Amino acid sequence: MGKLWLAALLFLAVACGETPSTSASASPEQPVGVPVSSGGAAPSPSAVTPVGNTINPRKVPWISATPTDDGKALDVVWWSGVEPCNMLDRVEVAETADTVAVTLWEGHDRRQPDAVCIDIAIQKQTRVRLPAPLGDRKVVDGAR
Repeated sequence: MGKLWLAALLFLAVACGETPSTSASASPEQPVGVPVSSGGAAPSPSAVTPVGNTINPRKVPWISATPTDDGKALDVVWWSGVEPCNMLDRVEVAETADTVAVTLWEGHDRRQPDAVCIDIAIQKQTRVRLPAPLGDRKVVDGAR
């Protein structure tokens, strides 16, 4: 029993008696950090097209709809997740004299029903052809 205590005491003395390291570890006065980018271009949204026939499609709100092709189409951008868990299923367009409602639907890829995806947000974009030019009509989100 005495040898056990002596070994424990010797171990404690050696562990506590180490000299401070002179390595590059930071002290509380010197925080460690990574330089932040000072700008530059934001990444472009990933261009996608509807695939149809996804599992459990749901409405997805979009963040912008920009007219293009002289008002004959809209470039719609939204936040999404990675494929195959978040696939653009379809786009629905409902037109009135005053508005154009665009509804995006996303679901899980039917070909990979058991896929597990990381939980990270990415921007996606799709081009939506309009039955009639936009003109002065307001574009609204059909998912809201």
